This record gives sequence, C-alpha cells and structure tokens, in this order.
Amino acid sequence: MADDLMFQSVTELTAAVRAGDVSARELVETSLGAIDSLNGELNAVVTRCDERALAEADAVRGGDERPLAGVPIVIKDLVALTEGVRTTMGMAAMEEWVPSADSALVRRLREAGAIVVGKTNTPEMGILPVTEPQRFGPARNPWDTGRTTGGSSGGSAAAVASGMVPVAHGNDGGGSIRIPASCCGLVGLKPSRGRVSLAPEFSEFAGAVAIEGCISRNVADTAVVLDVISGYEPGDPYWAPEPSAPFLESVDRGPGSLRVAYTTTSPNGAPVHEECATAVTECAALLESLGHTVDEAPAFVDEGYVESFIKIWTAGVADEVHTYGRLRGQPLDRDKLEPLTSEMVTLADSWKAADYLAALDYLRQMSRTLVATWSDLDILLTPTVAQPPLPIGALAPKDGEPAFQWLLNAAMWVPFTPVWNVTGQPAVSLPLYQSADGLPVGVQLVGPPAGEELLLSLSAQLEAARPWSDRRAGVIAA
Repeated sequence: MADDLMFQSVTELTAAVRAGDVSARELVETSLGAIDSLNGELNAVVTRCDERALAEADAVRGGDERPLAGVPIVIKDLVALTEGVRTTMGMAAMEEWVPSADSALVRRLREAGAIVVGKTNTPEMGILPVTEPQRFGPARNPWDTGRTTGGSSGGSAAAVASGMVPVAHGNDGGGSIRIPASCCGLVGLKPSRGRVSLAPEFSEFAGAVAIEGCISRNVADTAVVLDVISGYEPGDPYWAPEPSAPFLESVDRGPGSLRVAYTTTSPNGAPVHEECATAVTECAALLESLGHTVDEAPAFVDEGYVESFIKIWTAGVADEVHTYGRLRGQPLDRDKLEPLTSEMVTLADSWKAADYLAALDYLRQMSRTLVATWSDLDILLTPTVAQPPLPIGALAPKDGEPAFQWLLNAAMWVPFTPVWNVTGQPAVSLPLYQSADGLPVGVQLVGPPAGEELLLSLSAQLEAARPWSDRRAGVIAA
C-alpha cells in the first residue's frame, strides 16, 4: 500500500487518516522516501524540511476532520513564504534567506492539516515558462527526463507526476500552473483574480496578473485545495465573489448544456503543433458527445498583445527585485542576478511610468473586448501550449543573442495562457491527450469571470468521460 499512497487522491488519504487506516507519519515518510529516490534524477525539490514535517505528522490524530489532515505537500519556492524554511525565489541573490512567518496561503494550508515536506524548483523569479534556474539547474519531466517540466511551477508538477506528493502548490502569472500541468499530465487551475490572497508580503504583480493555486492529479483534489486557500485577507486590492457553495460540491454537480467555442489559432500568430491542435478538436468532439453545443470561435489575433504583456512583465520583475530586497532587509546584489533578470531590470529602469501605464491600459482594453464575448458563450477551449513538452534548453537564446530572447522564444511556445492572466478569468489545463510518443498534451478551458464552479463542474465531467489519473509517467516512486 505504501508504494501507492502518493498516487491516491487527497480525499482518499484524509479519509484513511481519519479512520486510522494510515497515519500521517506514514504518509510523510512515504513522501520523503519518494523524494530520496527520485529527486536526484528529477531535481524537483530544492529545499527539504524532513524533521519538522515528521514532527507535525506525529501531531495528527485519527478522527481529524480537517480537509488536508496529514497530506504531504510541497510549496513552490516563489512568492509563498515559509516560516523557518529557506525561500530563494530561484535566485542566487536571495542567498540562504529564511522567512520568519508563513504567507497567508501557507498558513491556510497548514491550518487545514497539510504538512509541508519541501520547496520546489522554479526559474529565477518565475520569469520563464520553463524551470531551468542557474542556481539549482533544470527540473526534469518524469515522462521524459530530457524534456521540460514547463514552468514556472515546474518542480511542483514534477513532484506530483512522479509520486513525491499527491498535490503541490503553484502560482500563475502567465500560465505558470497550466503550462507545467500540461507538460506533466496533470490538472492545473488558474483561479480568478482576487480568489486567493498574496498577503501579507505582496499585493499584486505586474498589473495583477499573478494568482496562487495548486497542481494535482484530479479535479476533486484541486477543488479541495481551492476551498482551503480561497478568501479575502485584510488589505487585498482585489477579491473575487464568494462561490455559491464549496468548490468541492461543483465536482459532483452537472454543468448542464453549455455553449462552448474552440480555437487553435494563437493570439500572436505563433504556429501550433498538429498534436496540440488535435487535442483541442478531440476535446471538442468529446464535449459535443456530452451534450454541449460546440462551435469554432472566430480567430482572435492581437499583434500588440505580446509586446504589452512583456512590458508589464518586465516592469513587474524590476519591482519584485526591490520587494525581495525589502523582505531580506538589504538590497539584492544585482551581480548575482541571471542575465535575463538583469537585462529586464535595466530595461525597466530606463522606462517612464507612462510607458508601463500605456501597456497596462492596452491590455485592459483588450480584456474588455475578450470578456464581452462571454455573453455568447460559456467556455472557451484552446491548446494549453503551442507544442508538446520541449527539450530542456530549447528556449535558450542562441550564441550572440541577448538574454531577452528567452522571453521572445517563450511567447511563441505559450501564446494561449497569459491572455487570461490579463483578463483575470479562471482557466484550467486538463491532461486529456497524449502525443504519439507518449508525452502529455493538455487542453485549456477558460471560464467566465469568477467562474471556477462552472470550470470545475465541466472538468469533472470530462474526467469521468475520459479518465486520466491512472496514467503513470516513466519515472515514478516504485
């Protein structure tokens, strides 16, 4: 049984702990053993907290009714601070900084009974959609260790896909939950703007595009975690309306007959791989068979979208460099920044405030146009990424190119995800398809504003019609 524990659902694990069929210590020991066995190959976990995790596990008793009682979890080493555990943001410049308190998200997870066993690999400051930081080296995909996990929650996705933990924290500023979920064959929901707080250290990032969430193996586990981490914290600049019922109830609630539109045309004109397009058309056919009305959406192409998004992203990175220095109590050593980060900070420092505000206004006007289309549909279906998981290093600039080329290359691989960070709508990647060589290929469903309940309900219907949670990557806990 122990070999299979980390592949069981959160609800199965908490029920077993509650009934006394398994102890929280056994769950944590199984998780730590899987990390021992696999992390040398996958490089998913960069900081561990074994002793504290085991002590917290021993404090969990049978009959514990908390929704995550005894469940091992990893925290992405970005934004979410962990009391007493090293937090680096993927940066050498953060050195060995240890926060003195948990972020609100981590506090909520721990109060719900989750046990943090480690922090996961992420690109420096979460800038890129691949997880290849200089400080820690690349995270490797359990389906093919020569391929990317995606990013920036790549370490978290590798940890779940390989069976190190049943669920992992992630955050998403341009696709950073959905992209690794697609690459690693998992469920990745980006919640609505304001659904999950960044308190108390952060208010927003780059025009409020970033949001916290999780990566899991099934829809119900995502709903359980969303119920735990959602909610307003004092001083939040944005907050989403309360759901009509706990999100977990959405999983058992039929979505009804929905109006679904689909497209395989990227907003920036990036070419879309045949298998990513096929994943969408097969999902469209499945949705139609389930009683939904499915039509092809008019192409939405906006040439200014990438330029404006990269501009607010660049300005956001410069702002976060200052924020991390404030958290540490001393400015970051800019000589320790990666070349891309350094170029972005230098570029942002050369702009006027009006440059940033003009880019932000462009994107918000684009949002008005996009969100207005939801008067005629309920769900939009797109590829999650434009190509299946890339080889590690595929987005790196060529010799002689500036480091900034990383971002331009990334825009051609992940054109479909950042749009919904801009509009603030919820979006989820589901692992419905696999490529001819067995690599996961996700599809993205985008819901209406504050429409997580609808997305979870539809996602659960798709999971029941074409289950995926029993699929196993090539590199997993034995």
